Amino acid sequence: MTAEQSRSPSSVAQSFYTRWATLYDALARRAPGVGSVRTEAADALALDPGETVVEMGCGTGANLPYLAERVGPEGTVVGVDFSPGVLDVARERTREFPQVHLVRADATRPPIRPTDAAGVPHDPDALLATFVSGMFDDSAAVVSSWADLVGSGGRLCLVDLAETTDPRWRPLNPVFRALVRATAPPGSRTMRASPTKLLNRRLVAAHRALESRCRVTHETTHALGFARVRAGVVE
Repeated sequence: MTAEQSRSPSSVAQSFYTRWATLYDALARRAPGVGSVRTEAADALALDPGETVVEMGCGTGANLPYLAERVGPEGTVVGVDFSPGVLDVARERTREFPQVHLVRADATRPPIRPTDAAGVPHDPDALLATFVSGMFDDSAAVVSSWADLVGSGGRLCLVDLAETTDPRWRPLNPVFRALVRATAPPGSRTMRASPTKLLNRRLVAAHRALESRCRVTHETTHALGFARVRAGVVE
């Protein structure tokens, strides 16, 4: 057994995303159409100045300025990620936004309880998860826990990448599958099921959980149908 095989999947994934933080950041900022996806996701949360929004799996922080601009200096943005390398990049990106706070933690068990100006704990007003729902074995349970975190009336938005169903662009699906395999943590590449099939199952479960817990208020596709933005209000 190699040293990498003896480590936990979480530890391997953290090291993987830390090692490739710079590359992921370049993709997060420069991939075609990604800016419009991030703008729409922030808008779909219908944030008001002074509100509190949490981003699970914030990565290198590409979304955080969009969220900070909407809640304003009187609001609060909490970015959660388990990889120290990507959080280092996010910290540099958000230096000019003192309302942004970064937490190294597992998005499936977030140690988050924001407080207001008087120090009184309260539920976040909204939660965003971008390109992260497909990472969890039980994605439905994770999304449901996020709905519990924001509580009734809170807003929840998932942004995910999956194979396109647009017939004009389906010939590009093999390219997408190759990218998924190339960017997956080492352990998932050797699984009997392909990383893309695993991703698809997890995303279907995540979005069904959102639909079961929320009144869906926003659904759009972008980037030739590969990117999906779905948001709702927790009931």
